[in-house]
Amino acid sequence: MKDVYIVLTHTGTILSQIIKKYTKDEFSHVSIALDLELKEMYSFGRLHPYNAFWGGFVHEYIDKGTFKRFYRTKTKIYSLAVTDEQYEKIRNSIKKIEKEKEKYTFNILGLFAVGFRKRIQKERSFYCAEFVKYILDQAKIDTNLPETVKPEDFKKIEGLQKIYDGLLRKY
Repeated sequence: MKDVYIVLTHTGTILSQIIKKYTKDEFSHVSIALDLELKEMYSFGRLHPYNAFWGGFVHEYIDKGTFKRFYRTKTKIYSLAVTDEQYEKIRNSIKKIEKEKEKYTFNILGLFAVGFRKRIQKERSFYCAEFVKYILDQAKIDTNLPETVKPEDFKKIEGLQKIYDGLLRKY
């Protein structure tokens, strides 16, 4: 058995505040990490810290990029035990997308549709929660997540263990 980590965040940016207003949720972004130190943390989000609408597949870091710029980012981090086989499927799915990241786009329409409980899906296009759900689905992990998924929905996955709650930069 191994652990993967579900990282919920709220940066306080204008876009994250808009998302929070429509969803009425505590967190507006979700990432998946392959290690406890969050050195292998991935999602779909800002490609550049100063442009909210230029997005795609991102390897995220606590001390670089968007999270460095928005140093007051709040987070809750959860661990999820998975089998060795599921862990390898997760890793392989992420690495495949990373290798072909220029073929993927940020699903901005899908992101805004969530606020209206609608799903707009495009091929090779994700917003953060769609990406994390897709990665878990590829590993055949039963999450019971809705099709129109939001970051907060990940809190409901059976077997999650909360390991941290606070400022991301202090993790």
